[in-house]
Formats: sequence, C-alpha cells, structure tokens
Amino acid sequence: MTGDVEIRPAELADYDDVVAFASDTWADRREDGDYIPQVFEKWVETDGPEQRTLVADTGHDVAAVAQFVLLSEHEAWAQGMRTNPDYRGRGVGSTLVHAGFDWARERGATVARNMVFSWNVMGLGHSRAVGFEPATEFRWVHPEPDADATPDHEVTADANAAWQFWQDSAARDHLRGLALHTDESWALAELTRERLAAAADRDALAVAQDDAGTRGFAFRSRTFDRDEQTWAEYGVAAWADEAACASVLDAIAADAASVGADRTRVLIPETAATVSDVAVTRTEIGEEPDFVMAADLTADYRA
Repeated sequence: MTGDVEIRPAELADYDDVVAFASDTWADRREDGDYIPQVFEKWVETDGPEQRTLVADTGHDVAAVAQFVLLSEHEAWAQGMRTNPDYRGRGVGSTLVHAGFDWARERGATVARNMVFSWNVMGLGHSRAVGFEPATEFRWVHPEPDADATPDHEVTADANAAWQFWQDSAARDHLRGLALHTDESWALAELTRERLAAAADRDALAVAQDDAGTRGFAFRSRTFDRDEQTWAEYGVAAWADEAACASVLDAIAADAASVGADRTRVLIPETAATVSDVAVTRTEIGEEPDFVMAADLTADYRA
C-alpha cells in the first residue's frame, strides 16, 4: 500500500478529505471532538521554513496527515498525526511520520517530540510504532485568578535565581528539562536561561524566595482566548515543598488576574510529591496526566 502513496505538503484543497476522517477522532471522549478541523487551514496557510504540514495522498483521497514544527535549532515538534481508519495497519502513518522526521533532520533537528493524552491508547501505540519513546509526563493545574492572592514568600523576577533552582530541581529531572514553548501551543521544548530572562523582561516570571533562598518559580508562557474566556498559560511551575507550592500558586493567581485572565492552566511534573502538594492547597487539578514522547533523529528510525 505504501508504495502507492505520495507524501507531499498539505494543500487547502485537502481540507474536506482530512476533516472527513479527523472530525470524530475522540468522539467518545471529548465533547469538542478533534481540533484538526479548526486548525488545518491555518496550518497550511502558515507553513514555511520552520513548519511543514504533510499528507499521504493515495491519488483518490488523503490517507493521513501530520504537522512538524521546529521549536529550536535542534528540537522538532510533531502534532496532528492522524490516519484515515480505512488505511490503518498498512504502514501509511509510519511512512508519513518518517517523512516528517526527514524534513526535521534535514533542518538540523536531532530530536522530535509529541504529546499524547494518557487515555489515548491508539495514539500511544502509533507513536511507539513509528519511533517515539516515552520521555516524561505532566499534569495541568488551574489556580483561580485572584488579584488579592498574597504569597507567603517574597516574589521576585530574578531569572538567574529561577534558572539555578530549575537546574537543581527534581521537576527538571522528571520533565527532562522541558517546559511549554512560548509560541507553539501544546508543545514542549527545553527551558533555557534565555527563555526565563525573556519572561522576566515581559513581567511574566514569578520567583518565590525566603531566608532559605529560592524555593520555586513559574513563568507565564502566553495568554489566549477560548470559548469567550481569556486563559493564562504557565510553561512550568516548580517548587521545593508544600509551603513554596502555595506561594507559587498564589503568585500565579495574582499574575493571571493582572493580565485579565478568567482561567489558568499550569504545567507541573506528574509526580506523587508535586500532585499531592497541589492537593494540599485545594487547587483545581486535572484528572489525568499527559504523556510526552521523543524520537532520536540521529538514529535509524526505520530500522
């Protein structure tokens, strides 16, 4: 089957074919369904040197779709990997993803990552089959925006202190150094000192400190509107203990209110210590984690 498939850049004319098999991907799990129909046309229109949306064309219809984005000089992100159910099990999805790996590797990427909901067993199986391996897992936390929230710790915007805390933290070890990317939604990339400094420059970094030193931090990666609400998204939050957790979450609540957010979502490492720290504060927390997978593009992923 794969020998009869052409892997090519997606076109706006592919919309109907893609929507026909992508609309109901998670119909039994999510009321809002798959996001592909809402973003496909924008993806195609914004493709360029650092982004490529690909389809597998059978000559009769589109059999699969995926997008690849360069997040840094060496990191690529894979998303929207969907295969038409009529073509599953024929190697079409693997051929398409490997073409995306080739595209990313040719541009200097040494790793490609993607995110899969922990309940998406089919997606996890597909990711493993095409060359992704487990990397880490995270969970969303949702502090309520509150202009009156007052952290017990002193809160600064010291990017160097945040960086040093991150370097030595269990959160960094668990997350493999990853945090949400500032420009690409739902994508994780390596957190750098420069990204923290940029957050400080735009008044989006909160560092909790006391006499014992730096005890935690969080940074706002972006704000966005969805369902007539403004969301403030935080690339990662990390802390040393329960008290620091409470202060970091209070700092997030105050920051979210300052930018007019109605809701928040904060990425935290999926560990028993971190999740239970949040539980102590009675802050809303997601019911399930999400998984991050990674493919080594220096390896022979077709082997």
